[in-house]
Amino acid sequence: MKHIVLLGLVVVLAVGASTARLGKPVVPAVFVLGGSTLDVGNNNHLSGKDVPRANVPFYGVDFPGGPMPTGRFSNGYNLADFIAKHLGFERSPLAYLVLKSRNYIIPSALTRGVSYASAGAGILDSTNAGNNIPLSKQLLYFASTKSKMEDAWGTHKVSTLLANSFFLLGIGNNDLFQTSPKTAADVATIYATLVSNYSAAIADLYGMGARKFGIINVGPIGCLPRVRVLNKTGACNEALNRYAAGFAAIVKLALANLASKLPNFSYSLADSFAVFNLQTLGFVNLDSACCGTGRMGAEGGELCMRNDTLCADRDAYLFWDSVHFTQQAAELGAVGLFDGSTQLTAPISFKQLAYKRY
Repeated sequence: MKHIVLLGLVVVLAVGASTARLGKPVVPAVFVLGGSTLDVGNNNHLSGKDVPRANVPFYGVDFPGGPMPTGRFSNGYNLADFIAKHLGFERSPLAYLVLKSRNYIIPSALTRGVSYASAGAGILDSTNAGNNIPLSKQLLYFASTKSKMEDAWGTHKVSTLLANSFFLLGIGNNDLFQTSPKTAADVATIYATLVSNYSAAIADLYGMGARKFGIINVGPIGCLPRVRVLNKTGACNEALNRYAAGFAAIVKLALANLASKLPNFSYSLADSFAVFNLQTLGFVNLDSACCGTGRMGAEGGELCMRNDTLCADRDAYLFWDSVHFTQQAAELGAVGLFDGSTQLTAPISFKQLAYKRY
């Protein structure tokens, strides 16, 4: 009964937030960079048999106008969609490769934004190399977009638009999964390499005109079904969580350092460990994939496949597949990021960041 009551409170909170989001967008555009939690279809346009794609049922089973796979690693909307909704948009901006295929990059970039996020992507080019759009290439795509925007609209107008736009970033989990440090020295080296590349990428975006950064830090990757299934008891891998927490702490310091050096650099950093704790409220199942095979729905691989078993109540599950959250969990997470009364973001909330003006 406790879970049912909490789930009811979550639904009420989400509905109330949804009502508050209606109206004129509070930022001119949203530009999204990162991995699978934010991808809205870029990977569907990449070639290669090992590219992770959300292009089969049951992905999109709850998507409005569906059911239909949309490239989102979710049963419906993903976190990028709900963040965009809080900013006053209908959903996430379209994927860069989708817009490019339709010759529609500029209209979207000037009025709504662009998503460069790619499932499997990392801070480092070597992470899942060849099967995604790494962060460095996402930056190149943004640079190309900016150049086209300036050709269409002029440098001054584009500069103002970018300064007031919301830059959403969420990346790093895949890099941690790809590394296997054996000593404390290994850990320190990996952290240093990752944070150096990440800081440089954010500074590059700043140099191209970005001023408002909503950044989703790495979270408790040791609690994903794909990891828990390896434990006989199904418990989280706390060593992996500590590894992620250590990197998250360094990212926090790096952002504070950037803010001290770059004029008008503003950011809101999401504490994904705290967000995860919020998301566990109200869900009946916290450790298994809704769409999957075998124990914890995680024995058939990371992703939901066409012939997998689908749970009866998607809103009761925290995880959709063995790596990604359900639509319900993503919505709850977004509510937390925009709620200024919580301690999920620092130094300000996503909402406070959105309303800054330059």
